[in-house]
Amino acid sequence: MTEPCVFCLILAGEIPSIRVYEDDDTLAFMDIHPVHPGHTLVIPKAHHPNLFEIPDGVIASTAQTAAKIGRAIQQALNPPGMNLLQCNGEAAEQSVQHFHMHLIPREMGDGMTMNWEMIKGDIDAIQALAERIRAQLAENGA
Repeated sequence: MTEPCVFCLILAGEIPSIRVYEDDDTLAFMDIHPVHPGHTLVIPKAHHPNLFEIPDGVIASTAQTAAKIGRAIQQALNPPGMNLLQCNGEAAEQSVQHFHMHLIPREMGDGMTMNWEMIKGDIDAIQALAERIRAQLAENGA
């Protein structure tokens, strides 16, 4: 038997949360393990484990709510930067298997690292990967 989804339990009111915004399709609430003050999570109310399984309309409404919350955080806290972070799968450090977006206010030199070393890639290999992705898009009818 699988563990109940913590975000579904929050939606059901079985786990307390500090709610910031809610509409018919989404919920935004404060992260109780914030990277920085103002760290907020945005989730769809429907359970979808990740980017690969969420319908287009659901991800669109979740992104619209994230933009709305991000603007409100910017106005309320005026951080010099903000990350919108969304992780999929164990290798990407996804901690809860319910699609979610983190809005993380940032400060200069705050110690949070997410950048990588800029090393020029193999252009031919990059081109070949782009062709594979375009072929898959065409196969999917996009």
